[in-house]
Amino acid sequence: MADMNLLETFENPHPNRDYVIQHVAPEFTSVCPKTGQPDFGTIEIEYVADKLCVELKSLKFYLQAFRNEGAFYEDLVNRILDDLVKVLSPRQMTVVGEFTPRGGMHSTITADYAAS
Repeated sequence: MADMNLLETFENPHPNRDYVIQHVAPEFTSVCPKTGQPDFGTIEIEYVADKLCVELKSLKFYLQAFRNEGAFYEDLVNRILDDLVKVLSPRQMTVVGEFTPRGGMHSTITADYAAS
């Protein structure tokens, strides 16, 4: 199971400005919980930081931790969003999972967060 404790942060160098940070992981893998077959996709994380930014090497290791985990696409995308929001407390964040076709079906899952 992916552990959000893998995620490391650093101070936002420009906390007084809204700017968009985008990270794209084009080699995301997980496992279908029904068939045990591998799933492949791209995870795109876009956020406006408040006080903290995510460190990329830790983000890579966090995402790789899903490699042997059985979970549905909808759960994966929402868990990634929830974990990053807990660690970073961003002003806003969107996580998109675009998964490769399986059985003639292509899936894209989008989850959003906005600070209140």
